[in-house]
Amino acid sequence: MLVLEDGRAFRGRSFGAQGETLGEIVFNTGMTGYQETLTDPSYHRQIVVMTAPHIGNTGVNDDDPESGRIWVSGYVVREPARVASNWRARRTLDEELQRQDVVGIALDGTRALTRHLRDRGAMRAAISTVETDPERLRERVLASPQMAGADLAGEVTTTEPYTVRPPEGVPARFRVAAVDLGIKAMTPQRLAERGCEVTVLPADTTAEAILALEPDGVFFSNGPGDPATAEKPVALMRAVLESRTPLFGICFGNQILGRALDLGTFKLPFGHRGVNQPVQDVHTKRVHITSHNHGFAVDAPADGPFETPYGRAEVSHVDLNDNVVEGLRLLDRPAFSVQYHPEAAAGPHDAAAHFDAFCDLMAASSDPSSSSGRPAEPVQS
Repeated sequence: MLVLEDGRAFRGRSFGAQGETLGEIVFNTGMTGYQETLTDPSYHRQIVVMTAPHIGNTGVNDDDPESGRIWVSGYVVREPARVASNWRARRTLDEELQRQDVVGIALDGTRALTRHLRDRGAMRAAISTVETDPERLRERVLASPQMAGADLAGEVTTTEPYTVRPPEGVPARFRVAAVDLGIKAMTPQRLAERGCEVTVLPADTTAEAILALEPDGVFFSNGPGDPATAEKPVALMRAVLESRTPLFGICFGNQILGRALDLGTFKLPFGHRGVNQPVQDVHTKRVHITSHNHGFAVDAPADGPFETPYGRAEVSHVDLNDNVVEGLRLLDRPAFSVQYHPEAAAGPHDAAAHFDAFCDLMAASSDPSSSSGRPAEPVQS
């Protein structure tokens, strides 16, 4: 049984582990990449509804996880695959959900559920294989914490620093300090492929510790929770901005940059989650199809440059579905961010050139004869 906080209930078949789970229920429109979705730390404390009807076709492998565990608190699908058909598969999705004690449900009404969430907004919910009374389950849902006001980065971050180095044959060009607010494994890998030696640091790392590494650039990752609660990451980003070290943020990192610039953030009705979100560069007018996973957004003026404590800034990208701010760029300091995921495992890869832009920014900042103000535009592929 699946019960929403507004009282609507759905019944289906057990999928994954037995038991009961609670969380904010959201929908993901991706037709591929379910293993990456499950292991994305940004989904911490969320029940994810997949809108694609068949999930689990390629099973579960040991190569594609974005972290060391499944982070979703519950999983809703329409029709779980009966057979895992892929040469890399090591077990079925159902087996993996059971192994990691993740409660799921298979129900015929995922379209009705998605339309309901689209109209009413994301809300708290519960999946249970043990409760028989919807009202009793709803009482537990209403007693559970909301996502607004949740400070979760500390629950998903690494406990110890670690380093991701360039692959064999790729010379190391830059040192990058990456603040792990819920980082996906593919992100430091994409930087390493471009010659970056990436030191991934816990979310509570101090500015002094970061700057002591003498990085060529600092990266702020994606992550879960309400950016309004992220006081320490905001203070850390402000210290990086003061140092004029090149800075790049994605997803939660974009929201942290917004708050560091004294902009507000707000909760979206149902968020952007999937691999098919159209985003437009406000300067070039080029549209990228991008991968998203966020329920909060930055409130920034999109009609031109605006003043911040660190000089002028501007909105660099907007979502064509709802005009939500999808990127920020400082004009007087070497810093920029995007709300989406350029590492995009399992795709799309339209926005991968943002990593090249970050490398260009670090190269320009290390050259005394160049200007380190405005970030380089992404490479046009």
